[in-house]
Amino acid sequence: MIGNLNHVAIVVPDLAAAAAIYRDTLGARVSAPMPLPEHGVTTVFVELPNTKIELLEPLGEASPVAKFLAKHATGGMHHLCYEVDDILAARDQLMARGARVLGDGEPKNGAHGKPVLFLHPKDFAGTLIELEQA
Repeated sequence: MIGNLNHVAIVVPDLAAAAAIYRDTLGARVSAPMPLPEHGVTTVFVELPNTKIELLEPLGEASPVAKFLAKHATGGMHHLCYEVDDILAARDQLMARGARVLGDGEPKNGAHGKPVLFLHPKDFAGTLIELEQA
């Protein structure tokens, strides 16, 4: 069902500083910051030959990742994103197998402009999973 690993997401308290580390220290190509109000984050993507690292910073106090930073002040790994061919079919198969989809179960557009869904971490060995339609 799942395809390629699309990205690993890391929540950071200072997006500019984290992007600079990847760009200036590690020599990676880093995208411009992109605010995503629907998801409550500002994000940049670190582009690697085989996948991406998504750096996330809260966009406002109501951001879901603000709660994460409250528990992990220096940031940390937030979720894994896997590609799927058909996000609605994947959602239906996963729900039929007992997996919980977060939110209302309807895909929202993600940072790449493609439909995404999140799966409950308690159903996946403690890891928040994002599915993105390829």
